[in-house]
Amino acid sequence: MAEFTMELNDEQKEVRDWLHGFAADVIRPAAAEWDEREETPWPVIQEAAKVGIYSLDFYAQQYFDPTGLGIPMAMEELFWGDAGIALSIVGTGLAAVGVLANGTEEQIGTWIPQMYGDPNDVKVAAFCSSEPDAGSDVASMRTRAVYDEAKDEWVINGTKTWATNGGIANVHVVVAVVDPELGSKGHASFIVPPGTPGLAQGQKFKKHGIRASHTAEVILDNVRVPGSCLLGGKEKLDERLARSREKAKASGGERVKNAAMATFEASRPAVGAMALGTARAAYEVALDYAKTREQFGRPIIDNQGVAFQLADMRTQIDAARLLVWRASWMAVNGKPFTAAEGSMSKLFASETAKTVTAQAIQILGGNGYTREYPVERMHRDSAIYTIFEGTSEIQRLVIARTLAGMPIR
Repeated sequence: MAEFTMELNDEQKEVRDWLHGFAADVIRPAAAEWDEREETPWPVIQEAAKVGIYSLDFYAQQYFDPTGLGIPMAMEELFWGDAGIALSIVGTGLAAVGVLANGTEEQIGTWIPQMYGDPNDVKVAAFCSSEPDAGSDVASMRTRAVYDEAKDEWVINGTKTWATNGGIANVHVVVAVVDPELGSKGHASFIVPPGTPGLAQGQKFKKHGIRASHTAEVILDNVRVPGSCLLGGKEKLDERLARSREKAKASGGERVKNAAMATFEASRPAVGAMALGTARAAYEVALDYAKTREQFGRPIIDNQGVAFQLADMRTQIDAARLLVWRASWMAVNGKPFTAAEGSMSKLFASETAKTVTAQAIQILGGNGYTREYPVERMHRDSAIYTIFEGTSEIQRLVIARTLAGMPIR
């Protein structure tokens, strides 16, 4: 077990500086254009692939960093560049992690390379979980997968929403209900190969922020996939469902629900790190502006009203990083989140991003309200962090019920 430390080692510093350079030189100069276009920034993704950032190998190296700091460090730097473009770069990782976590070696070797493509022909993947009536409440999922034993095929029907890369992806990973009586434990994940009949893009959402990231509905109408596309395989699924049924009988279903929530709890620090990157970017713009902008014959940072805002902004950012890094270290080292530390980190960092970006606009005054300065875009982008991967209200509920020793529903 790695000791918890706030000091990055030399290798981590080298990776951080490399990512920061890419974010500064490639992502930031393109940010305003792709935000206005509201399109997937394929040229930027291709550049990321050429240097090795858009690849499974890179994210695997960060994920298996024993300190737990690899992923949050990478997320902070990329999202410091721009949230929309960064999400387009890392969005495929959601689907890849789903395959890595649940797939067989053969499935991993077959499908993950197809998710990324190569630097000359980049591909993207989509992870499809949320539904119109099942966002925070994963137990309300309605998309069904029924096994056709005669053909060894699964038939999937339903509608997914808020899917990053949904409809434009080469490979879709779809979560569906296979046993409704088991709630979230009755779900399974399926690969939908490219060109599969019945899968179509629904509405593409025109969003308030992160507009360079493609977000859409995915319609599944009698989508048939081979039995080999069930992640983990049929035998493993049957064994898991049997165990879940026994646990549900023994515990009234509570252990089933808690196990599902624990999975989300472990992934939330990464979203906190995304928010942290956006907050830090806005703070740095505001700090530079306050040092150079003069009113009444002196820089505005000489005024306590501005200086105190900057002091609060920096304090919140540093506190958010502490929470994110602590939760990331705990997750990698198998420390139980006895006080919902994962949700704490995501909650505080998300709210910090909204607060800090709003304060940055205030410090820049009229300039901050225009698109000539990036803080306006950063503020729009920051709103998503308190919504996706569990709203701030859900985070508070998880924390409160954990502290009270109550089941998380």
